[in-house]
Amino acid sequence: MPPSSPLRAWWARRSPAAGAAVMATGVLAVGFRSAGYGVLARIALAATSAAWLALAAHFTVRLLRERERWAAEAATPGALTAVAATTVLGTGFSVLGQQTVAAALLALSVVLWPGLLFSVVLHWRRRMTGSVFLACVATEGLAVLAATLAGAEATAWLAQAALVLLWLGLLLYCAALYCFDPRQVTKGAGDQWVAGGALSISALAGSRLLAAGSARLYLWNDDDGGVLRSVTVGLVVLDLCWYVVLVVAECVRRRPHYDEHRWSTAFPMGMTATALLSVAATLDVPWLKGPGQALLWIAVAVWLAVAAGAVRAAGAAVRAEVTSTAPR
Repeated sequence: MPPSSPLRAWWARRSPAAGAAVMATGVLAVGFRSAGYGVLARIALAATSAAWLALAAHFTVRLLRERERWAAEAATPGALTAVAATTVLGTGFSVLGQQTVAAALLALSVVLWPGLLFSVVLHWRRRMTGSVFLACVATEGLAVLAATLAGAEATAWLAQAALVLLWLGLLLYCAALYCFDPRQVTKGAGDQWVAGGALSISALAGSRLLAAGSARLYLWNDDDGGVLRSVTVGLVVLDLCWYVVLVVAECVRRRPHYDEHRWSTAFPMGMTATALLSVAATLDVPWLKGPGQALLWIAVAVWLAVAAGAVRAAGAAVRAEVTSTAPR
């Protein structure tokens, strides 16, 4: 059945990469909560929930009505934004105390993750865009949500599962790095930033695991805790190196026009800020809080710029659809 309105026709053309918009908004909710901005965290979480519901409905309708197209899109890296967006939303609910909703979203993510990951990795090749790192992001998103729930509910097996997912995500990162085209650093449409964002969400997973090993829930001995701390700090350092490299690349080769993949710029920037704030609190490194808050507001500014571009692009697309379908 063809779309009945220009707006529906525009919406029907959304690719799986649109899930990055949910990720970019959701990570702000988590970042705001970490920085102590409770009201802003709730506003961002409400916006994330609305966007997630819209994309979930779109995902379901396409599965039921356009199965061939759905299957083809499920083999692209962007399909993993369905998993990553769900885990980010679940983490947002968890840090705001809604553990039942967070647990339900974790269960849904676990159902979606294996099939989509297998389908995507099966189609990996050399010289790919930054979206190749979404395999790591989706896996580490599961680790973050599981570790956050483990700390909130004092559930040891969830933390142990999150630790396995953390290491698996890092292995996937190494494999994705082999497939990544380095030229994307200066030529990418925006998703080259996921190369750094995958490290920041891994660092966040590490800090959440350390936080889960509290007095309520003994998880790690001194050696295990030391390794996890070292890995987490190393991931933060590598992420910040990527951040600097990518900012310099943006200055050298400016790409001010809007592209849907720019949501994959906003998400890593927000995730880097969130990881710094989490590491500052968990590893008792208070001087990291200032840079984390500064990067958080930079991420907000980027989110607003991308959102404005998305609104303009949507308006132009709908007007073009109206013009093309108007009787002559």
